[in-house]
Amino acid sequence: MNATAPPATPPVRAAGHRDRSRLWSGLSAALFVPAVLAAVVLLLSSVRVSGCVTYGVQCARGLPGWLFLWSAGLGAVAFVVAMAAPALRVRQAALGVQLLAECTALLVILSYYA
Repeated sequence: MNATAPPATPPVRAAGHRDRSRLWSGLSAALFVPAVLAAVVLLLSSVRVSGCVTYGVQCARGLPGWLFLWSAGLGAVAFVVAMAAPALRVRQAALGVQLLAECTALLVILSYYA
């Protein structure tokens, strides 16, 4: 006879719940560059910013450039963590950090508009 018995009940799976944090992290990282380009085009379409770039007049100071570099770097690190982490909670937290860092980087660019 068979020495091992089959399990009485199959393992329970959550119905309809799939972790898509890796998908959303990759999608937001892929769409970050077009969002930056769109923000730059929006800035250059304004009269004041284009006059600043062309003639060097009425140049306003936005948020510091190091803030953009730090937030873009933090977004890249959070992207790597969201893709590589085995735990669901860590991936979801990294996705949240990534989205906040990318939004901060875009706000730094748009701060030159005002």
